[in-house]
Amino acid sequence: MQNLNAIAETTYLSVENSLQYRRIMRIFYVEYEKMHFQLYKEEVLNLLHQDDSSYSIEQLKVDLESLVRWKNLTPIQDPGRVYTIADYKNKQYRYTMSEYAVEIERMTIRLENLFIESGNLSTNFFIRLEKSLDEAEEMNHKSLKEVNEWWNLIQEDFKRLNQNYQDYLRDFYSGKTERLMKSVEFIVYKDRFIQYLTEFIQELQLHSNQIERILNRQNSVIEEQLLEKVVQSELDIPHAVLEQDGLLEPNIRKNVQGKWISLKNWFVNTPEYECESRKVLKITNDIIRSIIQNAALIVQIQNWGISRKDDYHKFLKLFLGCSNMQEAHKVAAHVFGIQQVEHYSAIEQTDSDSVNQSAYEKEPMMYLLKPRVQTYREKKSRQGFKDKSEEKQIQKMAYLEKITAEKNIVLHYIKENRLDFSSIDEVVSEGTKNVFLQWIAQAESSSTLRGRTEYGQEYTMKVNEGTCVLHCEDGDLIMPAYVLEFDHE
Repeated sequence: MQNLNAIAETTYLSVENSLQYRRIMRIFYVEYEKMHFQLYKEEVLNLLHQDDSSYSIEQLKVDLESLVRWKNLTPIQDPGRVYTIADYKNKQYRYTMSEYAVEIERMTIRLENLFIESGNLSTNFFIRLEKSLDEAEEMNHKSLKEVNEWWNLIQEDFKRLNQNYQDYLRDFYSGKTERLMKSVEFIVYKDRFIQYLTEFIQELQLHSNQIERILNRQNSVIEEQLLEKVVQSELDIPHAVLEQDGLLEPNIRKNVQGKWISLKNWFVNTPEYECESRKVLKITNDIIRSIIQNAALIVQIQNWGISRKDDYHKFLKLFLGCSNMQEAHKVAAHVFGIQQVEHYSAIEQTDSDSVNQSAYEKEPMMYLLKPRVQTYREKKSRQGFKDKSEEKQIQKMAYLEKITAEKNIVLHYIKENRLDFSSIDEVVSEGTKNVFLQWIAQAESSSTLRGRTEYGQEYTMKVNEGTCVLHCEDGDLIMPAYVLEFDHE
């Protein structure tokens, strides 16, 4: 935030007689573009007389002195034109523009053509940047002059890319464009804008990802070797003022590093910020969304103003042509909608989940409707209780028989108070397997590896080396070689 003092060179743009000062400076700039860097006041006066013949040499002298005081012009005394003492006293000068004045005039010309030279979303710069960055490793073996040309080409393409997309997208956020997007005339250009922006997004996604990969791959070569060569190539170019102040190398190094960081951050994310290319994608998508929304709103507003007179006239003819009240009700329902509507919702399994199936294609369903009043109570059946003790006894006996059968099967595998799973060769049922796994889990949950079966038997579990295979109805179970040792009764 240094050097933020007032710029005296811009004074001529806003003073009272700014029109005349700007004419003089524009003449100097036009001649400067023709490589005619130094002008005599007589030459300036002749050029001014092409537009204003009443302008005098005395007025010109005063204006030139003001421009010299504001540092827009630099006077250079010309001893070659001195023929008399009077000429020497009058100090014949040639005037040349200062560096600030040249840039200020360039800026004013750019401002005058700001809306004529609009930006664009050309993707050629992406292709050229991708090609140039891919040559980084090859440029590391080139001369300093070639490295400097390679660096300047990259910076020029990056500068043009940055300026073009900023100038183009800026127009969409200006008040004039926003009003145009909400006008009926914009509907004609809507599709062209969307197609143009969509193509840019596709190219940006493709090339930005490729450039990001190239930057990550070539990052070490560029930052550790090439940037130093770029600095050395810039130092080889004479800079009289900076060399005299001793600021040449620090300023060039800072400038090169800053440009590289800007280029890298445009395509590669940092831990603190999102890269600029991702932001451009979001902005462009927002613009497309805004265009579509505005177009839909405009169409909707247009439809609001459409007269329904012809439609109503047609419906009246249909109504008068009805032969009975039933047909008249149908026409009225079509025009005004159903007058008395009752909505019912219910959870019911349907025969199809297709969203395209019409309600008339489904089978009818019956629902019991209940009144929504607090006093409503469902009727209760006053029938007596049925004696089901015999059914319960039958179910109880069947359950006990099942339990006894399962117990006999399980105890069949216990031999000499010992159950060795590795010695079981036959296929066990799924229920028997589950009982065995419960016994193992109960023992493992105990710190002493002991458990108790549902039949009252206590046991201790031991684990032999290796594994065993328990053949079950639903597959083979590979497990450690467990052994359950039951206590003597």
